[in-house]
Amino acid sequence: MNINLHIERLILDGVDIHPSQRHLLHASVQTELTRLLTEGGVAPQLTGGGALPHVASPALQLHSGHGPAEFGRQIAGAGMGG
Repeated sequence: MNINLHIERLILDGVDIHPSQRHLLHASVQTELTRLLTEGGVAPQLTGGGALPHVASPALQLHSGHGPAEFGRQIAGAGMGG
């Protein structure tokens, strides 16, 4: 099965990531989404294809001691939960 996922825009309110580290956040979200989709698959209602105009996720508690890689993993997990 091939899965194509396109995220047009990811809005993160209150996340303080230095512009030089945004690529690390992006890579971490992508890696974690790939892992989650590989291990868990796609929701049954999407197996035939489809598009979602938005996905709301639960609020996250991101601690300032974590870097962009950990933020990315948490964001991907929340997105999959949404």
